[in-house]
Amino acid sequence: MRISLNWLRELVEIKLKPEELAQTLTMAGFEVEDIEDRRTWANGVVVGRVLERQPHPNADKLSVCQVDIGADETLNIVCGAPNVRADIYVPVATVGAYLPNIDLKIKPAKLRGVPSQGMICSLKELGLPSDIDGIYIFPQENLSLGSDVRPLLGLDDVILDVTATANRADALSMVGIAREVAALTGAKLSIPEPREVEISQSPGKLSLKIGDTQVCPAYIGTVIEQIKIAPSPDWLRQRLLSAGVRPINNVVDITNYVLLEWGQPLHAFDGDRLVETLHATSLQQQNATSLQQQNATSLQIGVRFANAGETLKTLDGQTRNLTTQNLLITANEKPVALAGVMGGEETEVHDGTQSLVLEAALFDSVAIRRSARSVGLRSEASGRFERGVNRAELEIANRRALSLISELAGGIIVHQEMADTRPHPSTWSRSIVLRLDRVNEILGPVNVSEDTGELVAKDVERILTALGCQLTLTEEGTWNVAVPPYRYRDLEREIDLIEEVARLYGYDNFCDTLPDKAEAGYLPVDQELTRKLRASLRAEGLTELMHYSLVKPGDDRQIVLSNPLFAEYSALRTDLIAGLIDAFQYNLEQGNGSLNGFEIGRIFWKEEDGLQEADAIAGIIGGDRTIGKWAKGGREQSLTFFEAKGILESVFQQLGILVEYQPDRRDERLHPGRTASLWIGGNRLGLFGQLHPQLRRDKGLPESVYLFQLNLDVLLNALDQDDILVPPFKAYSTYPASDRDIAFFAPVKVSVAEIEKSITHAGKGLLESVELFDEYRGENVPQGQRSLAFRLVYRASDRTLTDTEVEPVHNKVREALVEKFGVNLRS
Repeated sequence: MRISLNWLRELVEIKLKPEELAQTLTMAGFEVEDIEDRRTWANGVVVGRVLERQPHPNADKLSVCQVDIGADETLNIVCGAPNVRADIYVPVATVGAYLPNIDLKIKPAKLRGVPSQGMICSLKELGLPSDIDGIYIFPQENLSLGSDVRPLLGLDDVILDVTATANRADALSMVGIAREVAALTGAKLSIPEPREVEISQSPGKLSLKIGDTQVCPAYIGTVIEQIKIAPSPDWLRQRLLSAGVRPINNVVDITNYVLLEWGQPLHAFDGDRLVETLHATSLQQQNATSLQQQNATSLQIGVRFANAGETLKTLDGQTRNLTTQNLLITANEKPVALAGVMGGEETEVHDGTQSLVLEAALFDSVAIRRSARSVGLRSEASGRFERGVNRAELEIANRRALSLISELAGGIIVHQEMADTRPHPSTWSRSIVLRLDRVNEILGPVNVSEDTGELVAKDVERILTALGCQLTLTEEGTWNVAVPPYRYRDLEREIDLIEEVARLYGYDNFCDTLPDKAEAGYLPVDQELTRKLRASLRAEGLTELMHYSLVKPGDDRQIVLSNPLFAEYSALRTDLIAGLIDAFQYNLEQGNGSLNGFEIGRIFWKEEDGLQEADAIAGIIGGDRTIGKWAKGGREQSLTFFEAKGILESVFQQLGILVEYQPDRRDERLHPGRTASLWIGGNRLGLFGQLHPQLRRDKGLPESVYLFQLNLDVLLNALDQDDILVPPFKAYSTYPASDRDIAFFAPVKVSVAEIEKSITHAGKGLLESVELFDEYRGENVPQGQRSLAFRLVYRASDRTLTDTEVEPVHNKVREALVEKFGVNLRS
């Protein structure tokens, strides 16, 4: 908000320089983004009177003027403005003056052979907006020649561009800033109290119909007649211009002035146009009522939400297609304004306006925010309603506007209606308990002279009293603080009051309390383990991938968004595998070869007991991973199931965990005979398998593509063990090993993993490793069986094993296999 210091000085005493005031406001949380010193714009520009104007002898569009600026001699000035003439008062930039807005220093010059000793200025040359193409002519008479023009043009002012935080709706007004300055500097406030206005209360002029009192808790409608539309006086125009608002006419300018002064948006309707709207509505409904009866009918102003399909042409000339989120002001049910946002063009005040209906209302901040956003329109009024307008000063702002309209536009107030469902005024001042101990506990020590101390009771009382709060001491160090109505939305809890104490006491007056010694940072265990997992997968040649969490809908288990940006991304993914398959296909189509990668991400799904989510890790492996096909005759060599499984096994080995594999057929995207579920200590970890041949052909993928998806939480829980996080040292045996081979016929349905597990259990103590080195099916092998051969390595860490030590253990292994699986031993 742009703050005029001249205007502010009428509301509060200011002893600080503009730069000091800007620093004070900034340190208190109101950032001053710019200081616009208008006093420099017209330094050296004085009031002059054109005594004589003659055509330039050598130029058709130039004039030679004799200008009196109260000096001993008149000035000869060459002027190119078409509106210059004799006997007018004008601003004159004298020799030596500098006009920063056009970067021009005035020097004696000759224009087409005629000397010129200054320049007659336009408003634009002085930095002020103007619709006039030419020099500025003072409307006043008998001005003091040679006097400074800055007080006459409002250029003896400094403008502060202040940014208020979102919670300080009260600071979007001159009165609010004045209260803040008074609290910060201890200055005296001089806020004007609007005078009472007389209302004749002519019957039948106006009635109100508020459709929803939650979104419009208060509405004041005032009928004003005998209005005389005219330009606003200079003081009003200058204040609006200093705030960046373009003056229009006295009535509209008054509503804008009150908006800036009190932060209360107002709107003025043309009364006659509202009645014409009523007549037009009646004719459209083919009402047979006579014109006299229509004129006698009361005008009904309503507040309601729009119906689908309604339209409204707003003051900016655009026709808005309304939705049910738009809050409307209606005249006998016909939309005439977007409530709290912008008025309608059909009922705007114009040069011929003779009667007004002045609106002063309170609207719900959420309703106005939604309404403004739905039509893509934001105004000064909506910006204030969105933050929250002070509900306690609605009548004050209304009286202020009515008194100015009576004074400047000659209006006579004939009727006023008010609909008010606000709580009782006694509830507007919230009471909060504040403890001095809590203040010092939160804020810490303060600098006191050359020592440190803490805030005392008188500091807290002084600060909060300056903010307009009323403090009642309940016990030593505890107060009941009554919050002023204009801070009702901002000050709600004890911590809010503590923040105000810190802000006004000065953040720079508190001691720095940094820790004496900083501690070294560290990563949580799960992040450390996740990083180790990533490194292991990258070490196996897999590239980390990343996909959107949003996918196309189509699965019953999917969670579908209610307000998606695109239909293609309207559901949350239930797994990572689908994205990896699409990425593999895309890379092939782009000529980038087979994709071998992994992804860590979150998946989401629906269950009967609600929505679920979990972190997962998945990967895809396929194609020929070797480099250089010359040794294979240029042919690609696809990965086998066991080679792909070996990549995953290598990762598990690096992490130090033991994973079991079980046959699995549940995922239809994977080969039913080449898919396994993975388990750790009885907990399902995930699955690994080959892509189904039919899906592979549909996608145009290589012959063998393998996928895995693991539950990251289960994996991290398995890794979060002391012996894995900090592996214990195991000494290497310096003694030779003793190996034995064992071969047998085993049923096909018995997996190698089960056999290895049984061998390891039976030979524990001496058995160091088990390795399958041969499998055979065919001739001389019984039906339904296969021949397996294992190499068992026995070793002790403290001695060389003898046959008498190895044989009993080896026989125990043989017996266990026969007993558990019924194998037919061959060796």
